Amino acid sequence: MATISTMCSRMSSSRNMSDFSAFDSKLRRSCSLPRQSFAVRLIKIAQENHHHKLSASPNAPLTSENLKSPSELLNSEHTLEGVIVSPNARRKTKIVCTIGPSTSSREMIWKLAEDGMNVARLNMSHGDHASHQKTIDLVKEYNSQFEEKVVAIMLDTKGPEVRSGDVPQPIMLKEGQEFNFTIKRGVSTEDTVSVNYDDFINDVEAGDILLVDGGMMSLAVKSKTHDLVKCVVVDGGELKSRRHLNVRGKSATLPSITDKDWEDIKFGVDNQVDFYAVSFVKDAKVVHELKDYLKSCNADIHVIVKIESADSIPNLHSILSASDGAMVARGDLGAELPIEDVPLLQEDIIRRCRSMQKPVIVATNMLESMINHPTPTRAEVSDIAIAVREGADAVMLSGETAHGKYFRRDYWYPLKAVKVMHTVALRTESSLPVSISPPTQSTAYKSHHMGIMFAFHATTMANTLSTPIIVFTRTGSMAILLSHYRPSSTIFAFTNEERIKQRLVLYQGVMPIHMQFSDDVEETFSRAIKLLMGKNLVREGGHVTLVQSGAQPIWRRESTHHIQVRKVQG
Repeated sequence: MATISTMCSRMSSSRNMSDFSAFDSKLRRSCSLPRQSFAVRLIKIAQENHHHKLSASPNAPLTSENLKSPSELLNSEHTLEGVIVSPNARRKTKIVCTIGPSTSSREMIWKLAEDGMNVARLNMSHGDHASHQKTIDLVKEYNSQFEEKVVAIMLDTKGPEVRSGDVPQPIMLKEGQEFNFTIKRGVSTEDTVSVNYDDFINDVEAGDILLVDGGMMSLAVKSKTHDLVKCVVVDGGELKSRRHLNVRGKSATLPSITDKDWEDIKFGVDNQVDFYAVSFVKDAKVVHELKDYLKSCNADIHVIVKIESADSIPNLHSILSASDGAMVARGDLGAELPIEDVPLLQEDIIRRCRSMQKPVIVATNMLESMINHPTPTRAEVSDIAIAVREGADAVMLSGETAHGKYFRRDYWYPLKAVKVMHTVALRTESSLPVSISPPTQSTAYKSHHMGIMFAFHATTMANTLSTPIIVFTRTGSMAILLSHYRPSSTIFAFTNEERIKQRLVLYQGVMPIHMQFSDDVEETFSRAIKLLMGKNLVREGGHVTLVQSGAQPIWRRESTHHIQVRKVQG
């Protein structure tokens, strides 16, 4: 049986925090760092009987020192065309994959999961409940086979979309051409098509710019009647059936959750999905409304708000505060707002979510070219890297996995897209500096914020000693706090609650593992280490940082928190 031995003494904390304050003071003096930030240089553990020579810990994090350089990657098998990464290299940024016609089979869902998918997204704008039910069942079948692997399920609502009507064949719009939209149903001529929204007439004014398909085509509004909007084509293109329409700088006066959305939400409750991604959230009221509904259903489902409308930006703080996380949906966001503002908004939303300890997903066009091509553009690779460096918890693939093409039967572009996203994220993470800011005394030294203090110091110790972190949690709160501080190694979050395992998979750096806890703390620790060693996630002779803290005590008194560093022994 695998055993673990204590390397350094246990640090206990009571409510007066005197011992911990002394330790903190010594640690700060020894590092001689400015008060504003707390940067920790990764050091290597000196092993016994090695004449005090420094050597890398077997459980050390992935860094630029133990990952191939860019030139080595390009001149070896480690290329984007055929990436093979070390099995011990664990990506921290999570990948959300949209399941569609190209990936809805059992074989493809299995392959996506093995290649790096962490969350399966159901886009309710497409498909029906029967097809989505099939996907849910397959994902749950996959999850049932593993303790240490999990794919969460996210249901993405369609939302209040304004779309053009059906056309028998595509209409070619040319620059300078006059073209009209009418609220009359079933109209389709060379110069006029229907829209599906009666108040479209009231939402637009002369001088407005209409964007089709997120800006692939644009038209300027010249005038309107009681049922017709007259436009001139600015940027032409091919208008197909049911194209999405936006008014630059405005949001449609439609409810964020439509009747169809409520039916889809009920479908999600019945199937116990893990997350809702709610489209076109304009204010916090809709989030509270959905949460009240879920509470009435006794449904433990987290609400991710999609920031994609002009109206959401003034209400950003209240929307994020009410939610359980956010998605930067750059497609419609860039249609309703100036496109040059999107990168700045992305950075701001990521920063806000991280400060609130809520997960944030960056979505739209991340590897768009890989729908039809086997390699990404260099700009797409940089886009992923920027999202990772800014601190996103997850990056998302949409059409890339939903309806990506294939070169031959065993060479699917959706799988290539996931592998590319995995490799770029992994390589970017290896280059990130290890730097964390300590919590302020106004928050961390209050008793109800004790977990914040311990998450910070556990991260500091793990970074300094190059060890992964092990935490046992029933609520997920401590694993989330640890993720907030972005330790350089993996957070192994053991939980005895399946719902918590599913939820934690979205958080950066967290690897959730389901395991029943016993009354014997040492026996539970030993089983956890044995499981990790059996999966080659830690190695004999390495060290791990164990954390006992959080909202619900497991083996400790409520006022006592522990951090331990232990050596792994077989």
